[in-house]
Amino acid sequence: MIGIGSDHGGYDLKQAVIAYLEEKGIAYKDFGCKDKSSCDYPIYGRAVAEAVADGTCEKGIVICTTGIGISIIANKIPGIRCALCADTVSAQLTRQHNDANVLAMGGGIIGNNLALSIVDTFLHTEFSGEEKHQRRINMINEALK
Repeated sequence: MIGIGSDHGGYDLKQAVIAYLEEKGIAYKDFGCKDKSSCDYPIYGRAVAEAVADGTCEKGIVICTTGIGISIIANKIPGIRCALCADTVSAQLTRQHNDANVLAMGGGIIGNNLALSIVDTFLHTEFSGEEKHQRRINMINEALK
């Protein structure tokens, strides 16, 4: 299951991603927000990140206007490796090299077509498992202790 959440600035893009997930038959849980009324991105970024960290969701997608704020809060949750991506190459490499488990995007930065390509790449790229990449992830996890 994919956790997804946004603030008002990412709401429209979140709805486009939800339509993509539904079209592809990918299970998801929408953590909000529920409309374009002004709201606080930390609430939704944290909810998605906690669901990924506790295993409720396999991966997460978080969206705000720039993707920056919501990625910062997601990365505050132990066990989360949230990557802000605005292109498919970054989405591919963050999965292969960093085993990123949450994708952040900026609803005011990228358009729907590019965003859906990023989501597709993120969801369908596996972690390489190479020793050097696993070693670096272990170092990140160790820094949290």
